[in-house]
Amino acid sequence: MLTVRDSKAQIASQLLHDVFVLGDTAIVDRVVSPDSYIQHNPLAPDGADALKFFSGAMRQQFPQAAFEPRRIITEGDLVLLHSRYVMVPGTEGLAVFDLFRFEDGKIAEHWDIIQEVPATTASGNDMFATLSEPRTEAVGQRWFTAYNKRLVTEFFDQLLVRKDLTAIDTYLGAEYHQHNPLLSDGADGAKAGLGGYFERSPQLSVTRKRVIAEGDLVAVHSHQIDAPGERGRSVLDLFRVRDGKIVEHWDSAQDVPETAANDNTMF
Repeated sequence: MLTVRDSKAQIASQLLHDVFVLGDTAIVDRVVSPDSYIQHNPLAPDGADALKFFSGAMRQQFPQAAFEPRRIITEGDLVLLHSRYVMVPGTEGLAVFDLFRFEDGKIAEHWDIIQEVPATTASGNDMFATLSEPRTEAVGQRWFTAYNKRLVTEFFDQLLVRKDLTAIDTYLGAEYHQHNPLLSDGADGAKAGLGGYFERSPQLSVTRKRVIAEGDLVAVHSHQIDAPGERGRSVLDLFRVRDGKIVEHWDSAQDVPETAANDNTMF
């Protein structure tokens, strides 16, 4: 069960549950900035009223939707939720990362990354479980937040920005659990999958946008473009660090569309 301690985390989680599961938009007036809510979801316009309309339309279309938050981290004015959202019962649903920025106690900005959950994965792991020990979804070892944030940032830049596969040997633990549906478990799975990807996309460009960390969980939001001229993808990678090694990884990726309902980009 998800444990929520920070008040901002509780507000963000409750907002998603109320508007997308209960269909109750009254919470928007209480927790969302009425005049300056900035939206980065390409399907939704800016503003609190637009959020009410958008979530109401989703609820009408999918009246049996279920929202299951799996893990949540907070850093400063940012709250990140990793959730499973099943719009139609019996389907695999969506793997969603929602990122909220608070200002003066209210939600002022929102980004999200949404990916369909496939029926099978290369590793056999689903996209949501915690497999590394201890098998809890609660944040742990908060005293290592700064260290873990620096470690994951260095790993991310070396591996994905500079495309240096030796980062895998340096930073990954002996037991590394993979939840990306296209990659196998372990260091060898990461090398094979990412090595092949780098070969297929020699002009790959990865731009790190923001890093959010709490305890043993560190998230990196990035813009990844396979080749010049393409719009690319918005990607959120979530890592778990234990004893100075990365032991688990979850992610979601969403294509950047040609047009959007707002002018803010997905980043």
